[in-house]
Amino acid sequence: MPRLPRRRFLLTTTAMVGGLVGSLIYRRVRSSPILPSQPQPLLQAAPALVASPDWQSTPALAMPTRVLGRTELTLPVLGLGGSASPLSRPGAEAEALAIIEAAYAGGIRYFDTAANYGPSEARLGQVLPAVRSEVVIATKTSHRDRDQAWRQLEQSLQRLRTDYIDLWQFHAITHAWDVDTLLDRSRGAILAAEEAKAQGLIGAIGITGHNNPEIFVNALGRYPFDTALIPINAADVHTPSSFIRQVLPAAQQHNTGIIAMKVPAYGRLFKPGVLTGMAEALGYALTQPQVHSCIVAADTLLQLEENLAAARSFQPLAAAALADMEQRTAAHWEEASFFRRWA
Repeated sequence: MPRLPRRRFLLTTTAMVGGLVGSLIYRRVRSSPILPSQPQPLLQAAPALVASPDWQSTPALAMPTRVLGRTELTLPVLGLGGSASPLSRPGAEAEALAIIEAAYAGGIRYFDTAANYGPSEARLGQVLPAVRSEVVIATKTSHRDRDQAWRQLEQSLQRLRTDYIDLWQFHAITHAWDVDTLLDRSRGAILAAEEAKAQGLIGAIGITGHNNPEIFVNALGRYPFDTALIPINAADVHTPSSFIRQVLPAAQQHNTGIIAMKVPAYGRLFKPGVLTGMAEALGYALTQPQVHSCIVAADTLLQLEENLAAARSFQPLAAAALADMEQRTAAHWEEASFFRRWA
């Protein structure tokens, strides 16, 4: 069923709250962009990440980039996660805006969020419209039903103050019924994604989740999802069901873009005798075949600076280095896999 009336509503509403954005990432330019007002000033931070008022034009240090699977999106190897940080935390607006601006100034061009990450979408929407043509925005819907997914997409577009989302993902795929329901051709949420893509509201379509790798293998075999956002870290290979050993081969077969999350397992892999820091955690994940980028949240500007430094210095690791990290995580895999219990 055509959704053009819904699209006209979106464009009108988005213009009212902040203006339409300028262009589609690297490829497609929209006419007459209406840019929003300037973002709020940055807080004071560590010297390396103090942004000047012209943060938008600050030359960024080089960061390796990769094409995201079969999509046309080129991502840096590090993106900013929009959860578990000031971006999603009530009462932390100033800190969140500082982190978003500093991330852009530091070279990050990929920003991941979700409709149910509290104020995260709205905070990105206060900063990113001013540089929309230079960034990739990914968000998520938790709904499996077509109409509910459509409503959540409209909300996301309004909060992000954009008329286009580069990557729209089905959030927290956990059970077989998740895939069955969203792929239902009579009322599943995949219909909303396909309709929105036909109307130019979204680009790539992806899935995300924290557990049950076999569900992802099944999903990639049933539908040509463009991307999958999954946990990839040095403890994964010790689990009874490994994303690295099960999902990555399937992703290679379909050339699905893989974005890694839970790379340091919320810092639980940084205990003495395990991993030495973000350089090892990122290096391990990004060396895995078919992994194109990682998203990592930053709780502070100093933490963001450390993440950026690790990403800029990334070089693929030798097999011996990967095996050494796996050996160091062998006694800690259960603690580092706590997110697999999330339903």
